[in-house]
Amino acid sequence: MTQLKKIKVVELRLGMFLHGFDGPWLKHPFWRSTFLLTQAADLLAAQQCGLDECWIDTARSKQEATTDTEKGQALPLAEPPGTVQANVAVSFEQELSRARLICGQARDATAAMFNEARLGKAINPDSCLPLIEEITQSVSNNSYALISLVRLKTNDDYTYMHSVAVCALMVALAKNLGMDENGCRDAGLAGLLHDLGKASLPLDVLNKPGKLSAAEYDMVKRHPQYGHDLLVQSKLSNAAVLDVCLHHHEKIDGSGYPEGLKGDDISLLSRMGAVCDVYDAITSNRAYKPGWDPADSIAQMLSWHGHFDKKVLNAFIKTVGIYPSGSLVKLRSGALAVVVEQNASALTKPIVKIFLSSNSGARIPIEKIDLSIAGEREGIVGREPRDKYDAALIDALWAG
Repeated sequence: MTQLKKIKVVELRLGMFLHGFDGPWLKHPFWRSTFLLTQAADLLAAQQCGLDECWIDTARSKQEATTDTEKGQALPLAEPPGTVQANVAVSFEQELSRARLICGQARDATAAMFNEARLGKAINPDSCLPLIEEITQSVSNNSYALISLVRLKTNDDYTYMHSVAVCALMVALAKNLGMDENGCRDAGLAGLLHDLGKASLPLDVLNKPGKLSAAEYDMVKRHPQYGHDLLVQSKLSNAAVLDVCLHHHEKIDGSGYPEGLKGDDISLLSRMGAVCDVYDAITSNRAYKPGWDPADSIAQMLSWHGHFDKKVLNAFIKTVGIYPSGSLVKLRSGALAVVVEQNASALTKPIVKIFLSSNSGARIPIEKIDLSIAGEREGIVGREPRDKYDAALIDALWAG
């Protein structure tokens, strides 16, 4: 069983397996934060990074930690990137706290990158790699916490948080499809950079609280090419990431843009990007429309024939759940409930919180129920439209 121990950074030694730093990802000098320390240069860089404490994995270390540092709480960790998890390694509640911190850091870093691009300055795509590593680790710990939380956005940070959300969804989907560490990293980077071209659009068009005119829509449709050009100018050589930036709006039936590609002419990563991009867009609140219920969104996407790759969409549903966190459902007892957590081995039987009687419309005591162990006495009988209820209350019940 994997075990974590917190020690002082100055106590790191070669042979220790570094799991992570106890501090902001921007401050540490590595693109990844989990690896075996075998190089003296890496050890020196870690000790001089300005952070005080870190976590080591004693089970994967070749060097014993013999310091007097107080032992931290041991947590079972997920398999390495690229491995499909059969079971969640860290609880939803545990990972939700870490995911909130990652969201804040990611929002700020992505906003800074977009602003640099908007000012015509070159960006450094490699600077995103520590953030990709943080997101990948969170998804590895519990694949549902971060991908659920990033759906919650304000109007002001939508563009930035949409990029973060697609990044997290792409990493989770890549893991579900069995991609290796490099594949997961490419998927995450592609998700984070897929909409960079929107930095070239006028803000009054990008943030317009209403329907776009035909001319404005034509302008928006050019953002994939704008983003591709920005990344080429920034010397990005990753062909897979460039492809997603250019082709994430293509559709399987050839009706997408900018090149009208169809079927297998669209790369796997771009087909993944299309699914992740649309799901986050339609489930997010915007100035001109409330977000759709997550479960309704899945049902709608399944009905859009010719839009998505079916195999990728099916894998995506396994990634977020048939009833994703935040979905409003009606139970056999007549109670209304919000889905708060997934059961990876029983996607039709998530963990829910009941809060309202559909019969009387009265509030009832909030109770958390695991439908996978409720037997025949309780279960989901249908989806319930969110627009009739307090959306803020629904989100507070599962996200806090």
